[in-house]
Order: sequence, then C-alpha cells, then structure tokens
Amino acid sequence: MNKITLLGRLVRDPEIRYSNSAQPTTIARYTLAVKRKYAKEGQQDTDFIDCVAFGKSAELAEKWLLKGKQMLVVGNLQIRLYEDKEGNKRKVSEVIIEEQHFVGSKSDTGETHPATQGQSNNGFYPINESLEDEDLPF
Repeated sequence: MNKITLLGRLVRDPEIRYSNSAQPTTIARYTLAVKRKYAKEGQQDTDFIDCVAFGKSAELAEKWLLKGKQMLVVGNLQIRLYEDKEGNKRKVSEVIIEEQHFVGSKSDTGETHPATQGQSNNGFYPINESLEDEDLPF
C-alpha cells in the first residue's frame, strides 16, 4: 500500500501548467514544509516535500492556495527517473495528490483571498455567500 498523509505549509504559491493534449489538464506543483519529530533534543527538523496535483485538485490549488497556507494532503509517493539536459540520470520523489484539505484559520497566512475580504473569521474559514457553487473550494 502506497499512501502518504502530510500536514504542512506551502513554501510558495503553486506553479500551474497545462498539458499539451487534445483536452488540456491542469497541473499544479507546490512544496510543503513539513515538520519532523525532534532530530536532536529540543530541535525540530523540516522536510520540504514536492507535491503534484492534476485536474480538479490542480484547479483548486490554482484558485485557493497561497504561500504560507497550512494544508493537509493525502496522496501516494512516486519516485521517477529522468535524464537532464546534460545527460545525467536524476531521481525525483514527489507526492501525487489525491485529497487536499484546508487547515487552520485564514489569518494563518496573513493574506486574504479576494472572495473573503472584509469578513471576520472568528476562528472559521469564511466563505462569501455571493459566490457560485463552482467557485467554492470543496
């Protein structure tokens, strides 16, 4: 079984691309900073884990994810080999996203999304009720 669950913060805004096929697919790449249990007494280490989302998950990432946002993601680990421009063999590990969940309050990032500006969060993630159903992140 290959299943991975991560809780971390986005290192930067997602990088968005589109496949070159007859029906283009949205692809989102982002890196999560995930704290690891203590490496030495009193210290925490952080792992930076590359994540890739496709289709609807990528569209959600494009629309709603921002640098610093805390996320819980579920997916599977993929390790792939490729050759770089100089002909060197490279190995990449990345998590292919199956599920993405918002964690924490909107104030965690210090930024506000245009759909929620001017609203108090009171510990909840506010959603502007004037949005259409397809604009909601869930």
